[in-house]
Amino acid sequence: MADAAHIKILSGGAMKSLMVEVVPSFERASGIKVEIEFRLTSVLMKEIGDGAAFDVALLPRPELNALVLACKIAAGSTADVTRSTVGLAVRAGTPKPDIGTVAAFRRTLLAARSIAYSDGPSGTYIADLLQRLGIAQEMKPKTRLTSGPVAELVASGEAEIGMQQIVAILPVKGAELVGPLPSELQNVIVYAAGLSSTAQESAAARALMIFMASPDVVRLIRAKGMEPG
Repeated sequence: MADAAHIKILSGGAMKSLMVEVVPSFERASGIKVEIEFRLTSVLMKEIGDGAAFDVALLPRPELNALVLACKIAAGSTADVTRSTVGLAVRAGTPKPDIGTVAAFRRTLLAARSIAYSDGPSGTYIADLLQRLGIAQEMKPKTRLTSGPVAELVASGEAEIGMQQIVAILPVKGAELVGPLPSELQNVIVYAAGLSSTAQESAAARALMIFMASPDVVRLIRAKGMEPG
């Protein structure tokens, strides 16, 4: 099976920096060939809902659970993979603002000339957070939304600060992580994997999920700024 098996993964974009290293390692260890596509979670949800062919989905836990209820992901096949927190980034070489407390974080946002966040899951959280902090209206005219890595807008100078999952910030050259948002405001996004209810290579797909819990992958998860699920 291993020589002939070929599996397809549909993954949220935040997992790209991890999976581009995990996949080749898994292929070498197993002999199984892997095709992986990275999309915004909202795009993947629509594609899967419309009947896209795949073997494994790697998505935020709430969305994966919804696909289980919709019978798109096999019941009992899911497993948490990573826990990812949201951080704040600035352009490399610029002063790092104080975000150590809720009050300091709020002041930093208000003082910023421009901010960026994504239109993915972490962006939904940021939008709600601005409402909670009572500054949504003040921030609206200086907000930049992106479907790509938020830190790229920061690195290019299009935004003074950016907020996204730390795993998506760390790989971007020209941007620096200031740190995670204050614990009182933090949002932990759990990414989980699940098998398609119509997977053509279910044994190979299960082998990948077992591999994702191996010590080498756990070490890599931590190196990417996340914690294992």
